[in-house]
Amino acid sequence: MSDAIVKVDIASARLPLKEPISDAKVLTGRQRPMTEVAFLFTTITTRDGHEGLGISYSKRAGGPAQFAHAVEVAPRLIGQDPSDIGKIWTSLVWAGASVGRSGAATQAIAAFDIALWDLKARRAGLPLAKLIGAERDAVATYNTSGGFLHTPIEQIRDNADRSLAAGIGGIKIKVGQPDWREDLRRVELIREHLGDTPLMVDANQQWDRAQANRMCRALDGMNLVWIEEPLDAYDAVGHAELAQRFDTPIASGEMLASIGEHLALIEHRSVDFIQPDAPRVGGITQFLKLLTIAEQRHLSLAPHFAMEIHVHLAATYPHTTWVEHFDWLEPLFNERLETRDGCLVVPDRPGLGLSLSDQARAWTVATTTVTG
Repeated sequence: MSDAIVKVDIASARLPLKEPISDAKVLTGRQRPMTEVAFLFTTITTRDGHEGLGISYSKRAGGPAQFAHAVEVAPRLIGQDPSDIGKIWTSLVWAGASVGRSGAATQAIAAFDIALWDLKARRAGLPLAKLIGAERDAVATYNTSGGFLHTPIEQIRDNADRSLAAGIGGIKIKVGQPDWREDLRRVELIREHLGDTPLMVDANQQWDRAQANRMCRALDGMNLVWIEEPLDAYDAVGHAELAQRFDTPIASGEMLASIGEHLALIEHRSVDFIQPDAPRVGGITQFLKLLTIAEQRHLSLAPHFAMEIHVHLAATYPHTTWVEHFDWLEPLFNERLETRDGCLVVPDRPGLGLSLSDQARAWTVATTTVTG
């Protein structure tokens, strides 16, 4: 007889950041500085004693909504065969069909989906990347957390030096200052400091089309790996015009919350680097479907955030990949990822290779358990 899910544990936790974080959206008044990240954790247990850990998250608003939706649909998991991951994803989507197939609803489902993939790989005794089928054992990585707009340029240089000394391969800094000349000054100073080290910039959707054209033209000779989100995330046509006009690659996709939303970028040839986020698009099941489409278009891949998940998924992709290095999540887990020679090393532990720390439990603000 096949195994069956008998218990689902759901937890909401809030990770406080060491200092408020500001990007272009903050400087223009669209958002307040970010002070914490809300996490949704799920643990799925089967009759035969197998377990899997799932993770989703929300920056600023959305954490309570994800938790509430997860609690509502979790009973649909009980009694199902944990191997039937695609079938389960569909059943959970239909359980909440009236709230759609993107946003908080599918981000809640992502935590269950990721837990099921973790369970399947643990049961097989394989790292998740090996279960799916790895192309490589390490993935190029770049640091973002040291280059936010609130950070003085001298500190960005020091942060970059520490990242490179720790084995990280590239550096990304934020742009989108109210004064565009300050953006160019900061990029020029960091480019001079880093030499030929890979450098990316991220505008966080700050510019309109005219300003994006001017800025991309000014940045085009600075040997950047990519210019990220120069326009509104849903402006596929505008991104396509930039991608065709300038030599520097264009990257986007982190804010999109479904395969369908990413298709607009792909079909318009809007990006050279696609940047999906597994928790945001509904989990690993959806992420892998999107990778198949991106591979056929020969796009490069740079998943957003959650390196603990994305190191496995990027390792399965045959074309160029980068994984974003954030150390923010490290207090949540007992394990650490290794950086070496500019890369994140795929863990050799079964599944995602993660277990929740006592600190994660201390930051937990709500829990629910569903059983058969």
